[in-house]
Amino acid sequence: MNKEINIMDFKNIKVLITGGAGFIGSNLAIEFVKRGAIVSIFDNLDPHSGGNIFNLEQISDKVKIYFNDLLNFDSLVNAIINQDIIINCAASTSHPFSMKEPLIDLDVNSRGVLNLLEAIRRFNPKTKLIHIGTSTQLGHLIYKPGDEKHPEFPTDIYSANKSVSEKYVLIYSKAYRIDATVVRLSNTYGPRASIHSSDFTFNNFFIGLALQNKEITVYGDGKQLRNTIFIEDAANAILLIAQKKETNGETYFIVGDKHYSVAEIAETTIRIIGKGKVKHIAWPREREATEIGDAVLSNAKIKNIIKWAPIIDLEEGLYRTNQYFSTCFDKYLR
Repeated sequence: MNKEINIMDFKNIKVLITGGAGFIGSNLAIEFVKRGAIVSIFDNLDPHSGGNIFNLEQISDKVKIYFNDLLNFDSLVNAIINQDIIINCAASTSHPFSMKEPLIDLDVNSRGVLNLLEAIRRFNPKTKLIHIGTSTQLGHLIYKPGDEKHPEFPTDIYSANKSVSEKYVLIYSKAYRIDATVVRLSNTYGPRASIHSSDFTFNNFFIGLALQNKEITVYGDGKQLRNTIFIEDAANAILLIAQKKETNGETYFIVGDKHYSVAEIAETTIRIIGKGKVKHIAWPREREATEIGDAVLSNAKIKNIIKWAPIIDLEEGLYRTNQYFSTCFDKYLR
């Protein structure tokens, strides 16, 4: 990386966030700006990726925005030159959409990442790259808790392409000595999430329904376990990774300590946020085919390396999320 940095001080550090108008990217942008970084955003506001320009409102005068996508190599090169840190949050995030439009998903989630890696290799090989992956790459767990050594058997095209793109990042890191780290997130929720569609994680969609006092639909008995993490905890881990050389060439799960059933998440969301109710229905065939069962995951590796731990539990996270959306909910109904 071009400059030495400290978690509390990114003053004059140049940071590029691809997909920076989305949920994860915008929250990271705000945290970097708070710490004095010079932040640029690269985003095409693709509706399948959750980009929302309102996410950047509080820092709109403090960031440079490139409105383009990862498939435009020349624009990408222009954006990555001289950046000290690049965080790749750009992705088409919908599991169902990836099954309907696999080639679009391939372009965004695999080819786009190769474009980014090639741009870095040729024009800014000294940068620090953090690539955002997903826990769903593992598919059905063959042992619990799943960790970074668990085999990967993805059950949908999105998860498969995220798995492949992660491997591209690790290959470039080793072959071309690029400082790169892969972060796998799981059901991240909180302020600035896309809450209007189930395409953007089920728990954020539950939040959107609860905010409207609508019924939350749970498939089957909803007993399958899920890991959730509040965005502030996830962002803190990523900022720490940005300063740690020992994270280069590695993959980490950034996930919460606790696991909740889908039904429990729905019921807690209603209790903290809304006045609706939870309704159980039979599994739709197309969703049952890609369901992975329990997703019990370990965060032991990341805790060991950067001495990080999540501190915000589900109830507190939902309370904070409710506070945020109560003042700007209309900006997220689309």
